[in-house]
Amino acid sequence: MSVSNDNPSSFHGAKKHGILIVDLGTQYAQLIARRVREAGAWSEIHPVQNALKAIKGMDVEGIILSGGPSSVYGEGAPQVPDEIFEMGVPVLGICYGMQWMCRALGGSVEAGHEREFGRTNLHVDDHAGLLQGVPEQSTVWMSHGDKVTSLPNGFSVMAHSADCPFGAVGDPSRRLYGVQFHPEVAHSEHGARVLRNFVLDICGLSGDWQPANIAEHLIEQIKEQVGATGEVILGLSGGVDSSVAAVLMQRAIGDRLHCIFVDNGLLRHGEREAIEIMFGKHFGMDLTTVDGEARFLEQLAGVTDPETKRKRIGHEFVEIFREEAKRFKNANFLGQGTLYPDVIESVAVHGGNTAVIKSHHNVGGLPEDLELGLVEPLRELFKDEVRAIGRYLGLDDTVLMRQPFPGPGLAVRIVGEVNFDRCEMLRKADHIVTSEIEAAGAHREMWQYFAVLLPLQSVGVMGDARTYEYTCAIRLVESSDGMTADWGYLERDLLRRISSRIVSEVRGFNRVVLDISSKPPATIEWE
Repeated sequence: MSVSNDNPSSFHGAKKHGILIVDLGTQYAQLIARRVREAGAWSEIHPVQNALKAIKGMDVEGIILSGGPSSVYGEGAPQVPDEIFEMGVPVLGICYGMQWMCRALGGSVEAGHEREFGRTNLHVDDHAGLLQGVPEQSTVWMSHGDKVTSLPNGFSVMAHSADCPFGAVGDPSRRLYGVQFHPEVAHSEHGARVLRNFVLDICGLSGDWQPANIAEHLIEQIKEQVGATGEVILGLSGGVDSSVAAVLMQRAIGDRLHCIFVDNGLLRHGEREAIEIMFGKHFGMDLTTVDGEARFLEQLAGVTDPETKRKRIGHEFVEIFREEAKRFKNANFLGQGTLYPDVIESVAVHGGNTAVIKSHHNVGGLPEDLELGLVEPLRELFKDEVRAIGRYLGLDDTVLMRQPFPGPGLAVRIVGEVNFDRCEMLRKADHIVTSEIEAAGAHREMWQYFAVLLPLQSVGVMGDARTYEYTCAIRLVESSDGMTADWGYLERDLLRRISSRIVSEVRGFNRVVLDISSKPPATIEWE
């Protein structure tokens, strides 16, 4: 049968009132959508070439033009249709979206002499409308080279920074607004307030879109895709994503869901046992455990390239699912707990100009001859949205508040070649990191906290002997969605205890370092 990988950007059903987000190539299109949903409004993302068609399929109450990496003068730059500015609905342009709007309506845009990237102090000149409730001085995130140099008729300056005289602009009479900064990212202190002002006050939406609505639409979407007799094989990892996906699918199709847990040898300490108890015994799901450690390690032998690792792991997962599917004659779908951050870093999911950062095992390693259709109900959601849906479905916080763990497992936390000994080293070190942090209660403020094995050997002294061993990095991450993140810190005594235990208890490490990189420019995982 042919591959079914049709993942529309909206849930099935009647036309919805909401915000259309026009994707102009940004990595943050779905992050904008998430902020809109946080404000309690429905949102859909469409690439700019499909924008006018998308408008006909929903009752558009407002339009957001995303940022993007292009110059408005660049060859192949996304072009926003003039009709969008003539519809009479509110429009908010972000970064590139603002530049295109200003240029299209008679202003001018020029290449900046210096690229403005990072945190910038924004000074608000006009607190009405879009910037209502935003302090006179606040921190925002800038990322642009080109800049607006003159405004269209009717527009006025609403905010500025030291290097950007047109930090926010607007024409309230036409309800057209633009911001040069990125209000959707966590680094912009009051960015969520700016988007909320646009959605609720300027567009006039009621703010009644809630997780319950999302969950019920997803259940109906699964029913429609799978049909009355179809069966689904779900790759269950025990993490938040696959757990919520499993409950959604069970609600939709009942015992036609078959969960398969693959022990790939790349798991955290005690993971297999916990999953078998929780889902096999507690939830009573049809659960099959496959011991695939030898197969995965064989595929990874001698491999050092991160992309090759991910794709080989993804391919082996699919092969195992294909083999297991033979036990279920009607199993013609593969369920996955893929989230949007997995997708947006892998492919231009909405058909726009988004650059690929890295492939995800659920996205980049699927062979052309896959014999199972894909069911990915969470594909356009963020972790916090998934957790909210999980609570609505009755899942316990012991499942929902687990820290994210990548599908390729420890393979992307071992820089370089992966083998059994390195997995054991990292598994022990990671267990020390997580257990110490959780025992101290420091995990409550963290998005993720884990160990990384670096194939960097250095000289050390243990007892009276010289050592030449590997380095363990500790990665502490603070985030709300995984798309942007800051590095975290622990009390000195806790860090000292973790470091001492790793060097003392895990043979092969003689040095421990702390990763203090934010995202961007770094990613959360090392590979």
